Amino acid sequence: MFLPHRQGASLAFHLYMLVVVVFDFTTQMAAVAVSWQMYRLTGSAFDLGLIGLIQFAPVLLLTFIVGYAADRWNRKGIVGWALAVQAVLFAWLATASGLGWVTQMTLFGAVVVLGVSGAFLDAAMPALLSNLVASEQLSQEMAKVTSISQMAVMVGPAVGGVLYALGAKVVYGTAAVGCCAAALLMLAIGATLMSIALTWRPIRQRVGPMLFFSVLIFGCATIVFAASKSLALSIAALIILGASDVISMVIRSTLVMTQTPDSMRGRVNAVNQVFIGTSNQIGAFESGLTASWFGAIPAAVIGGLATIAVVLLWSRLFPTLFRADEFSEEGLAG
Repeated sequence: MFLPHRQGASLAFHLYMLVVVVFDFTTQMAAVAVSWQMYRLTGSAFDLGLIGLIQFAPVLLLTFIVGYAADRWNRKGIVGWALAVQAVLFAWLATASGLGWVTQMTLFGAVVVLGVSGAFLDAAMPALLSNLVASEQLSQEMAKVTSISQMAVMVGPAVGGVLYALGAKVVYGTAAVGCCAAALLMLAIGATLMSIALTWRPIRQRVGPMLFFSVLIFGCATIVFAASKSLALSIAALIILGASDVISMVIRSTLVMTQTPDSMRGRVNAVNQVFIGTSNQIGAFESGLTASWFGAIPAAVIGGLATIAVVLLWSRLFPTLFRADEFSEEGLAG
């Protein structure tokens, strides 16, 4: 695996640390390029001061909005999309710098966007950490995050200065790649793409085999991600993992709705939500327990193998579901 190994630490926490490092590093690196470009354009120290003020203003003005969003919405999604916005912005700045389109107002506008996206990140990122580690470990893990974040903050400007000698477009391009990679890690983007694909081409046939196959792929992708020592392979595994999860979730949810009599749907959905709502918490406990026994990487491999075992067992125990062709009663009958 490409992440540092820590006994008892979860893969999710390591991913979180990686995202924090990338975000802090790219932000500080890009800040150097913005300041240098502004000074070259205007030669005004006052304009350099305005950059800081303009970037701080959204943080102050949006305090309650971003805080509410971090409490009400999916924090991982907030972080992922905010990073995606920054990746697009840096890519545009790299293009504009290469073509000589950058102006004073261009940089001020970019700083506003960075300030807004940064406000959402600053609210959601710390709150997200509490969802990844147990409360008794929060202080210890926060210390790790803080120390590695400070290292990124110190190294980022130095690297930005070196790269700026090659041109501002190089700095922005590097920042765009970093933010894009971090956004992909945070969103497991395959789930989003598969959700969009299923709205255009919904599942109607071979629902049983697709259900079991998607869960099988989920287990295999989990093992690949755990064993991977390549960043590219790990990202690909996460994309496949997310896509397969969406397929199985859509099929399972549709089966519950179509195969439950209307007079019992309320009760069945209530029970179903108990299992769905507690699966993450139980899974987190299982992952923490096995990670404390065997280590983070073996724990993830065990989880993937257990998923595959369940698929094979359930295909034997529920052959009618395994052979189901459609969501209708006739389809489930074979």
